[in-house]
Amino acid sequence: MPYGALERPTLGLSLLKARLTQAGTACDVRYLTFPFAELIGTELYQWMTYELPYTAFAGDWSFTECLYGARPDADQRYVDEVLCRSWQLDPQTVQRVLHIRSLVPAFLDHCKAAVPWGRYDAVGFTSTFEQNIASLALASRLKAAYPDLAILFGGANWEGEMGLELHRRFPFVDYVCSGEADETLPALLEHVLAGEPTNQFADAIPGIVYRASGGRSVYTGPAQVINDLDRLPVPDFSDYFEALDQSPVGAVVMPTLLMETSRGCWWGAKHHCTFCGLNGGTMAFRSKSAERAHKELTYLVDHWRIDRVEVVDNILDMRYFKDLLPTLAHEQRPVELFYEVKANLTRQQVSLLRDAGVRRIQPGIESLSDHVLRLMRKGTTALQNIQLLKWCREYGVTAEWNILYGFPGETEDDYARLLALLPAIRFLKPPTACGPVRLDRFSPYYEEPGAFGLVNIRPINAYQFLYPFDPDIQGRIAYYFDFDYRPDVDPKGHAQAVIEYVEEWRRAPETGSLRSVRRPNDTLALVDTRADASLSELTLAGLERAAYEFCDTQRSGASVAEHLREIDPAVPFTDRQVTDFLESMVANRLMVTDGKHYLGLALATPNATVVV
Repeated sequence: MPYGALERPTLGLSLLKARLTQAGTACDVRYLTFPFAELIGTELYQWMTYELPYTAFAGDWSFTECLYGARPDADQRYVDEVLCRSWQLDPQTVQRVLHIRSLVPAFLDHCKAAVPWGRYDAVGFTSTFEQNIASLALASRLKAAYPDLAILFGGANWEGEMGLELHRRFPFVDYVCSGEADETLPALLEHVLAGEPTNQFADAIPGIVYRASGGRSVYTGPAQVINDLDRLPVPDFSDYFEALDQSPVGAVVMPTLLMETSRGCWWGAKHHCTFCGLNGGTMAFRSKSAERAHKELTYLVDHWRIDRVEVVDNILDMRYFKDLLPTLAHEQRPVELFYEVKANLTRQQVSLLRDAGVRRIQPGIESLSDHVLRLMRKGTTALQNIQLLKWCREYGVTAEWNILYGFPGETEDDYARLLALLPAIRFLKPPTACGPVRLDRFSPYYEEPGAFGLVNIRPINAYQFLYPFDPDIQGRIAYYFDFDYRPDVDPKGHAQAVIEYVEEWRRAPETGSLRSVRRPNDTLALVDTRADASLSELTLAGLERAAYEFCDTQRSGASVAEHLREIDPAVPFTDRQVTDFLESMVANRLMVTDGKHYLGLALATPNATVVV
């Protein structure tokens, strides 16, 4: 249902369709996103899906009247409090939202009439982000028209406590699949399609919520976790491409394939990032073998003749640098891959990503402050983040990164240091966004708020307009939460100057650059075309050149001195002289430092060499 992406098939349902096919159950996937986009216009659909603030939940709210009936007072309060006051949307933007909302009844009538629901025994809805109210609105209509139709829900919005509470509040929902449904759904449907009474089988299936006698909602516990991902089928995207081909929307949508090569997060299993609410109860990291991942990627790209593939993994399996990625690099397939990675990669690994076709990454860079990164439990440093951005620029790999602020325990000094650092790296790719930390369900901040100095945890304001229930019920349904800080950890205001700088950086990126060029006389020229360059060109020779090249990767001052003595033990110099040289590089924004380590910023050109 809306507001699912138009340009991507749903991976979860496509995997489940393939799994049900293996089990001998006929299954169709219906993409009702396309008729809605046709009705309101593709531009408006994409605007609603991607451009409006997602925690305003305008997409979900646009379906509320069709689920609950007219609530004029509550609807006006939503417009006033959420759209206008919280997000300060202008009247024209609000009118666009209201216009879309006015078309929802006709869309749901179309959905009910256009699909032959009577031929199905069960209908399952997947719900992630802003799909919940639209899905519930259609499900309620289907249950009223077809009382014997089994209604199932799953997806991120229905995991754990959320799914149990939603099941309680919406009696037309028969079953919930909570967590990984690869085995849960086939087992459940085997009994449902056989017409067996729920009380005879439901308790034996982990990972579901069902309705017991008296209407009581019962959760059977965590779902079975799939440990051997090689056993999973290849996702069946046939319904998506059929719907795309038949819809006029297909003329303006450029499809992208989705693929998973792992589940869970190997870093989070050891050090759960404080703000991360991904994975719910399935943090344990599991990955496909390189052979299976390669085989699946080859099939998807060749079968669907699309070379854009977004891998949905939370984090890249580092073992792939030894097998999968070298295989892809050797093949040189014309494919463009996206992966989420950890930021502490080496230059060689970034080069291999490029050669393997990974042209976009999300490296989990959320700050350039060492202290703030420690507060996050990111396991990286500011200089590691910067060197990755530098290498990505060199190798043509787009790195999507953010600056998050508002972590309990931040200091003014954190942002004073960060602000002083940013001008030196302004020639690199600016952050995609700069925003406040969010408190998500399943995160350590949510699970142990008191340990981090967070108090007064409550669902964000928009939820009261989506779910007209008591606040404690909303708290069991919500995924996003507001909070207050304990006075001793309150970071409010510290990041303001950085926020303003990043906004200006994004509006006016640096057009110049800083590059290193190896000259024929064995010198290294640092060519600086940045707007604030203090020297347009600086030539380094001998040990100075060696020191700068050695700092292509962050190095301590002591390690630089040791490296230079290994190169030429006969040349006398002191550690202080080495530090003075490095600090002169920092002063001219040719290097950056954290006070102990130094990192050269110049981008290597093809005829330049670096020490790795």
